[in-house]
Amino acid sequence: MTVLQRDGREDPTGGGADTLRPRVRFRRLPSNPDLPLPERATPYAAGFDVRSAEEVSLDPGEIRLVATGLVMELPRGIECQVRPRSGLALKHGVTLPNSPGTIDPDYRGELRIILQNLGREPVRLARGERVAQLRDAGVARGGPGHRHPPRPRGLWEHRAQVRSDGDPRAAGGRPATRPLAIGET
Repeated sequence: MTVLQRDGREDPTGGGADTLRPRVRFRRLPSNPDLPLPERATPYAAGFDVRSAEEVSLDPGEIRLVATGLVMELPRGIECQVRPRSGLALKHGVTLPNSPGTIDPDYRGELRIILQNLGREPVRLARGERVAQLRDAGVARGGPGHRHPPRPRGLWEHRAQVRSDGDPRAAGGRPATRPLAIGET
Protein backbone atom coordinates (compact mmCIF):
# COMPACT_ATOMS: atom_id res chain seq x y z
CA MET A 1 0.00 0.00 0.00
CA THR A 2 1.30 3.47 -0.87
CA VAL A 3 1.10 6.07 1.90
CA LEU A 4 0.65 9.77 1.20
CA GLN A 5 1.40 12.58 3.59
CA ARG A 6 -1.22 15.33 3.95
CA ASP A 7 0.80 17.50 1.56
CA GLY A 8 0.44 14.84 -1.14
CA ARG A 9 4.04 13.61 -1.15
CA GLU A 10 4.72 9.90 -0.81
CA ASP A 11 5.63 9.02 2.79
CA PRO A 12 9.12 7.44 2.89
CA THR A 13 8.41 5.90 6.33
CA GLY A 14 5.32 4.08 5.06
CA GLY A 15 3.19 5.81 7.71
CA GLY A 16 4.95 3.96 10.52
CA ALA A 17 4.75 4.63 14.24
CA ASP A 18 7.55 7.19 14.06
CA THR A 19 5.26 9.66 12.30
CA LEU A 20 2.82 11.85 14.21
CA ARG A 21 0.65 13.14 11.37
CA PRO A 22 -2.25 11.04 10.08
CA ARG A 23 -1.61 9.27 6.78
CA VAL A 24 -3.92 8.25 3.95
CA ARG A 25 -2.97 4.92 2.40
CA PHE A 26 -3.78 3.86 -1.16
CA ARG A 27 -3.74 0.43 -2.80
CA ARG A 28 -3.88 0.08 -6.57
CA LEU A 29 -6.35 -2.38 -8.08
CA PRO A 30 -5.51 -4.32 -11.26
CA SER A 31 -7.54 -1.75 -13.27
CA ASN A 32 -5.07 0.99 -12.24
CA PRO A 33 -1.46 -0.18 -12.40
CA ASP A 34 -0.18 3.05 -13.93
CA LEU A 35 -2.27 6.15 -13.20
CA PRO A 36 -0.91 8.80 -10.81
CA LEU A 37 -2.11 8.64 -7.23
CA PRO A 38 -4.34 11.56 -6.14
CA GLU A 39 -2.24 14.71 -6.30
CA ARG A 40 -2.54 18.46 -6.07
CA ALA A 41 -2.52 20.21 -9.44
CA THR A 42 -0.60 23.17 -7.95
CA PRO A 43 1.33 23.62 -4.69
CA TYR A 44 -1.51 25.61 -3.11
CA ALA A 45 -4.47 23.59 -4.41
CA ALA A 46 -6.93 22.65 -1.66
CA GLY A 47 -7.93 19.29 -3.13
CA PHE A 48 -6.19 16.24 -4.55
CA ASP A 49 -7.26 15.39 -8.10
CA VAL A 50 -8.36 11.79 -8.65
CA ARG A 51 -8.48 10.18 -12.10
CA SER A 52 -10.83 7.83 -13.90
CA ALA A 53 -9.52 4.28 -14.39
CA GLU A 54 -11.92 3.76 -17.31
CA GLU A 55 -13.15 5.52 -20.41
CA VAL A 56 -16.58 7.01 -19.70
CA SER A 57 -19.34 8.38 -21.89
CA LEU A 58 -22.08 10.40 -20.17
CA ASP A 59 -25.28 11.28 -22.01
CA PRO A 60 -27.14 14.45 -20.97
CA GLY A 61 -28.82 13.84 -17.61
CA GLU A 62 -27.01 10.52 -17.08
CA ILE A 63 -25.60 9.58 -13.66
CA ARG A 64 -22.77 7.07 -13.59
CA LEU A 65 -20.43 5.47 -11.08
CA VAL A 66 -16.83 5.89 -12.31
CA ALA A 67 -14.03 3.61 -11.13
CA THR A 68 -10.68 5.01 -9.98
CA GLY A 69 -8.89 1.69 -9.50
CA LEU A 70 -7.89 2.75 -5.97
CA VAL A 71 -8.72 1.59 -2.46
CA MET A 72 -8.00 4.11 0.27
CA GLU A 73 -7.47 3.68 3.99
CA LEU A 74 -8.25 6.76 6.02
CA PRO A 75 -7.03 7.24 9.59
CA ARG A 76 -9.65 7.11 12.33
CA GLY A 77 -11.23 10.52 12.85
CA ILE A 78 -10.74 11.65 9.23
CA GLU A 79 -13.30 11.61 6.43
CA CYS A 80 -12.61 12.20 2.76
CA GLN A 81 -14.88 14.62 0.92
CA VAL A 82 -15.30 14.14 -2.82
CA ARG A 83 -15.95 17.36 -4.73
CA PRO A 84 -16.55 18.24 -8.37
CA ARG A 85 -13.88 19.77 -10.58
CA SER A 86 -14.87 23.27 -11.61
CA GLY A 87 -13.39 22.90 -15.11
CA LEU A 88 -15.58 19.89 -15.92
CA ALA A 89 -18.63 21.69 -14.52
CA LEU A 90 -18.01 24.88 -16.50
CA LYS A 91 -16.99 23.32 -19.81
CA HIS A 92 -19.31 20.29 -19.90
CA GLY A 93 -21.85 20.52 -17.06
CA VAL A 94 -20.33 17.46 -15.33
CA THR A 95 -20.73 17.49 -11.56
CA LEU A 96 -21.28 15.26 -8.54
CA PRO A 97 -24.97 14.97 -7.63
CA ASN A 98 -24.17 14.29 -3.97
CA SER A 99 -21.52 16.96 -3.57
CA PRO A 100 -19.65 16.82 -1.39
CA GLY A 101 -19.63 13.05 -1.23
CA THR A 102 -18.29 11.46 1.93
CA ILE A 103 -15.92 8.52 2.30
CA ASP A 104 -16.00 7.24 5.86
CA PRO A 105 -12.77 6.20 7.60
CA ASP A 106 -13.94 2.58 7.83
CA TYR A 107 -14.78 2.17 4.11
CA ARG A 108 -12.37 -0.18 2.32
CA GLY A 109 -13.98 -0.72 -1.10
CA GLU A 110 -12.89 0.79 -4.39
CA LEU A 111 -13.05 4.57 -4.51
CA ARG A 112 -15.69 5.33 -7.15
CA ILE A 113 -16.99 8.73 -8.14
CA ILE A 114 -20.66 9.47 -8.88
CA LEU A 115 -20.72 11.77 -11.92
CA GLN A 116 -23.70 13.45 -13.58
CA ASN A 117 -23.86 15.24 -16.92
CA LEU A 118 -26.06 18.33 -16.53
CA GLY A 119 -25.02 19.61 -19.96
CA ARG A 120 -26.88 19.40 -23.27
CA GLU A 121 -24.29 17.29 -25.11
CA PRO A 122 -22.80 13.84 -24.45
CA VAL A 123 -19.42 13.98 -22.68
CA ARG A 124 -16.54 11.55 -23.14
CA LEU A 125 -13.96 11.27 -20.38
CA ALA A 126 -10.73 9.46 -21.21
CA ARG A 127 -9.06 6.96 -18.92
CA GLY A 128 -6.66 8.95 -16.74
CA GLU A 129 -8.72 12.16 -16.90
CA ARG A 130 -9.13 14.05 -13.62
CA VAL A 131 -12.77 13.60 -12.58
CA ALA A 132 -13.02 14.85 -8.97
CA GLN A 133 -11.12 16.36 -6.05
CA LEU A 134 -10.50 14.70 -2.69
CA ARG A 135 -10.31 16.72 0.49
CA ASP A 136 -9.79 15.45 4.04
CA ALA A 137 -11.80 16.71 7.00
CA GLY A 138 -12.15 15.80 10.67
CA VAL A 139 -15.02 13.62 11.83
CA ALA A 140 -17.09 15.15 14.64
CA ARG A 141 -18.02 11.96 16.50
CA GLY A 142 -16.44 9.15 18.45
CA GLY A 143 -15.36 5.86 16.92
CA PRO A 144 -15.40 2.28 18.18
CA GLY A 145 -14.97 2.03 21.92
CA HIS A 146 -16.75 5.31 22.66
CA ARG A 147 -19.88 4.80 24.74
CA HIS A 148 -21.48 8.04 23.60
CA PRO A 149 -20.33 10.17 20.69
CA PRO A 150 -19.42 13.71 21.69
CA ARG A 151 -22.18 16.27 21.25
CA PRO A 152 -21.65 18.34 18.10
CA ARG A 153 -20.58 21.89 18.80
CA GLY A 154 -21.76 24.33 16.17
CA LEU A 155 -19.86 27.42 15.20
CA TRP A 156 -23.15 29.30 14.81
CA GLU A 157 -25.74 29.94 17.46
CA HIS A 158 -29.06 31.76 17.49
CA ARG A 159 -29.04 34.98 19.47
CA ALA A 160 -31.94 37.35 20.02
CA GLN A 161 -29.55 40.32 20.07
CA VAL A 162 -26.45 40.80 17.94
CA ARG A 163 -23.92 43.46 18.90
CA SER A 164 -23.42 46.12 16.23
CA ASP A 165 -20.41 48.01 17.71
CA GLY A 166 -21.57 51.22 16.00
CA ASP A 167 -21.34 49.64 12.55
CA PRO A 168 -23.15 51.97 10.09
CA ARG A 169 -24.63 48.89 8.38
CA ALA A 170 -26.62 48.28 11.60
CA ALA A 171 -28.57 51.55 11.25
CA GLY A 172 -32.32 51.14 11.02
CA GLY A 173 -32.42 48.06 13.23
CA ARG A 174 -30.34 45.87 10.94
CA PRO A 175 -27.69 43.83 12.81
CA ALA A 176 -24.05 43.94 11.86
CA THR A 177 -22.93 41.20 9.50
CA ARG A 178 -19.82 40.33 11.52
CA PRO A 179 -20.38 36.97 13.26
CA LEU A 180 -19.58 36.69 16.93
CA ALA A 181 -16.67 34.52 18.00
CA ILE A 182 -17.46 31.53 20.18
CA GLY A 183 -17.88 32.72 23.78
CA GLU A 184 -18.17 36.38 22.73
CA THR A 185 -21.24 38.26 23.98
